[in-house]
Amino acid sequence: MASNIPPTEALAKPEDADMLARMGYAQELKRNFSKFEVLGIAFAIMGLLPSIASTLAFSLPAGPVGMVWGWFIASGCIFIVGLAMSDLGSAMPTAGGLYWWTHYFSAPRYRNPLSFLVGYSNTLGLVGGLCSIDYGFALMLVSVVVLATDGAFVPTNGIIYCVFLGCVISHGFVVMLASKVNIMGKMQTVFTFANLFLIAATFIVLPVGRKSERNSASYIFTETANLTGWPTGWAFFLAWLSPIWTIGGFDSCIHISEEARNATLAVPWGILGSIGLCWSLGFLCCIVIASCMSTDLESLLNTPFGQPMAQIYYDAVGKNGAIAMMTLLFLTQWLMGISILTAASRQAWAFSRDGALPFSGFFSKISKRFGHTPIRCVWGCAGLACVLGLLCLIASAAASALFSLCVAGNNLAWFTPIFARVVWGRDKFVPGPFYTGKFSIPIAITACVFLIFSTLLAMMPVSSPDVTPETMNYTIVVNCAVWGGALLYYFIDARKWFTGPKMTIDAEPTEGQSVDAKSDSISGGEKGVDINTSKGAETGDV
Repeated sequence: MASNIPPTEALAKPEDADMLARMGYAQELKRNFSKFEVLGIAFAIMGLLPSIASTLAFSLPAGPVGMVWGWFIASGCIFIVGLAMSDLGSAMPTAGGLYWWTHYFSAPRYRNPLSFLVGYSNTLGLVGGLCSIDYGFALMLVSVVVLATDGAFVPTNGIIYCVFLGCVISHGFVVMLASKVNIMGKMQTVFTFANLFLIAATFIVLPVGRKSERNSASYIFTETANLTGWPTGWAFFLAWLSPIWTIGGFDSCIHISEEARNATLAVPWGILGSIGLCWSLGFLCCIVIASCMSTDLESLLNTPFGQPMAQIYYDAVGKNGAIAMMTLLFLTQWLMGISILTAASRQAWAFSRDGALPFSGFFSKISKRFGHTPIRCVWGCAGLACVLGLLCLIASAAASALFSLCVAGNNLAWFTPIFARVVWGRDKFVPGPFYTGKFSIPIAITACVFLIFSTLLAMMPVSSPDVTPETMNYTIVVNCAVWGGALLYYFIDARKWFTGPKMTIDAEPTEGQSVDAKSDSISGGEKGVDINTSKGAETGDV
């Protein structure tokens, strides 16, 4: 049982604390996030334009069609995943939602190992997201130096890692200090408007700078290319990796749910709002970039500046303009890291609260001094990111594993609870205020199919099927090591003590729950956990 928990009324409204108590948890974090700020943390993590810039190497080889229509179609599929997640997030909003839902919905013989696997995959996936964001920041920053020196400066892997390291450490301090003065939620609003400002500036700068050289609508919407060794159709699918990586931060709304006011509505609002914004604005961004970029795609991919977007800006507004826009770009990317470190720390804290991570007794402590937030987990996640970032010292192929750890790790964490709900938990699901009604199961099945496909896509070599150590996609190596290691740890040792989510509050079990007195773990019954004031689909359908 948790101890030294502050008075609930100082942290949350009674209805929010009661909702969490029905899931077995005491209110330990302060609910500072409004509905818009929950959306903001996801949108800030996605960092639309910086993310598109960081992943142009995936979309450009398929030409404008791959960039524009690949974005539109893949984003629509991700929105379906968001709908499935929103059903669950509205019904059972908790910081460790993905592994909690997996344990609750899964069959008894599978719930413990699957919950354990999802918790580790999600935690490491979020830390991998921090690594990939900060690595992208390092590449953008050094590209500005290359621009400023007209190519005289040639960054080494060591220099890139040092920039990456400084970025991660700066994020740790900012998250810690912002938590102390309780402004983390308000910062998400600032980050959201910073992203929108960068998008608006690009919408003006690129068309004006290329007014006499803009590409035709036919080129933007119908021109295909294939600069890979794969068939053209598969090259088009590989372009989907850009939106798949970019729109990958929506689960942060779940991890921040115990700090959100009216979480049963704020979580689905944040998930669908952030995905919807990235879907629509990202589509426009891709159109603008495709209309203003050079038609020599190989020169963009092999630019001496190291970043295709730097070359696109340079062609439009020259050296000084490109430096100014790339500076805005990497500053916005830096803001993304603050938000994802916040989300990663909440997932790590929730998993520690349930005793699953090493040194859980240490990391599960909440810091009252820093605004009732898990500061130890903030620095734990930052430290792990610094270690994982050492991959960028090896080679670019190894550094790309930072991106793959994020995509595949989170995909597994999203897929498993949705799958468990469809296969084993249909009768146990009690809808929240947001519910997709009779479409819920078809949406969930479609989401599962897409997540399987996108995971396999993330594991394929990008350049061609004929790989070398330099062109190998190490996603399957990295993620199978994570997944295999987690399962090995479970069956060798953790199965003896990990019994799933644990109660941290002295409360009578709600209908459909049983409390194992020996482990204080929660196991779902046949009727589900009704944590909402609504009575299910009849009052909660949309």
